[in-house]
Amino acid sequence: MRSAPTILHLDMDAFYASAEQAAKPSLRGKAVVVGGLGPRGVVATASYEARRFGVHSAMPTAQARRLAPHAAYLTPRFALYRDVSNQVMGLLRELSPLVEPLSLDEAFVDLEAGGAAFDSGSAREVGERLRAEIRRVTGLSGSVGLAVSKMLAKIGSERAKPDGLVLIEPGTERELLAPLPVRVLPGVGPATGDHLRRAGITTVDEIAEAGQDELVRLLGRAHGTGLYAMALALDERPVVSEREGKSVSVEDTYDLDIHDRVRVRGEVARLAERCTRRLREAGRSGRTVVLKVRRYDFSTLTRSETLRGPTDDPAVVREAAARLLEGVDTTGGVRLLGVGVSGLADYTQEDLFAQAAGERAAAEAEAAAGADEQAPEGPVAEAVDPVAPAAPEERRWPAGHDVVHAIHGPGWVQGSGVGRVTVRFETPTSAPGRVRTFRTDDPELSLSAPLPLVEGDDGPGEG
Repeated sequence: MRSAPTILHLDMDAFYASAEQAAKPSLRGKAVVVGGLGPRGVVATASYEARRFGVHSAMPTAQARRLAPHAAYLTPRFALYRDVSNQVMGLLRELSPLVEPLSLDEAFVDLEAGGAAFDSGSAREVGERLRAEIRRVTGLSGSVGLAVSKMLAKIGSERAKPDGLVLIEPGTERELLAPLPVRVLPGVGPATGDHLRRAGITTVDEIAEAGQDELVRLLGRAHGTGLYAMALALDERPVVSEREGKSVSVEDTYDLDIHDRVRVRGEVARLAERCTRRLREAGRSGRTVVLKVRRYDFSTLTRSETLRGPTDDPAVVREAAARLLEGVDTTGGVRLLGVGVSGLADYTQEDLFAQAAGERAAAEAEAAAGADEQAPEGPVAEAVDPVAPAAPEERRWPAGHDVVHAIHGPGWVQGSGVGRVTVRFETPTSAPGRVRTFRTDDPELSLSAPLPLVEGDDGPGEG
């Protein structure tokens, strides 16, 4: 354990919701909920104004609407959140080479490794300067915890929320931890918490009093020993700059169960394309393709296929996922689909590209030959796709997403339905704007990229 509070934990405040409030002047100071808006949607983030009504992350959106019916409900804009996250992580990497991101809005930093701080005074100064820089660059606030260990730094940032800084002085850790609930310790989830509660242990101090032998008896050697050390404020985990990903995957949950097998195949193909796009963005490839299917009765099936070598070819992943789907019964309906690639590597197996190209060429040649053999004499009838919609599909306008109108300029979708879309025309740097309603097929209205939250920022990049 180090002797100075030089491990920093940053946690952005209500990140998604705060970014939406910064982007939309009319929502500042009001209840905002970001997440899935369908019947099975869940809350990703709620603004502090919405939390006063009892809304919190992971709550079903339907329940949130009952608690806060007048809140603004928006679908996530990950392009914006990723861009802001990149700005924040860039500021952290200026402080130290050892930055351990946990998510888009949360990270540990070893200030000592970067020579940024060496005692309580210098650590506090760095933390306050970081918070000011984050606000200047992004317009958002973040809370900072500083301590001698990762566990304590994270506890500090939680106590600092919102928009604050807490430094836990060396020597005060046991006193701070003693009255806190056991769930504050890493590794204590609902199941472990309930197990400890049944044994009469509800606070960190009671874990320390129980002793290591009792913890081992209750939880097993590895978990019990580790938890006892944490209760004594002993946490030797280092800040790790590279968290090696074991897999890349994408999945979608559907508001209504999908029964059409043709659509299921199309969704799997689309997910495979998204998955390989993420692989390429990360400069990785993988050997094992995984298909995940959650059926109408909530039963979840996974199927996998290991290839001859690593690949990031969309066609290879798509074809493997399609083969896996053939072995899954989707008759009763599907509520979730996912495609992933594991066994990651930093290179691709070139012969797999050739294999995919050869298979596609052979299939196209075979189809062309078959068409020539079966072509009837005389006039050729117009080909009809039996699964194509009879009319153009109505354009989707996700709530909260950016749009631009040829006359009225930039704005965001306030809501849509029954052939109409309502738009509020405002930008991050304007006053609250006016609301107008258009037909969903209005040719002068289109979706657009997010605008920067702060003047002078270049905004989100591609992807």
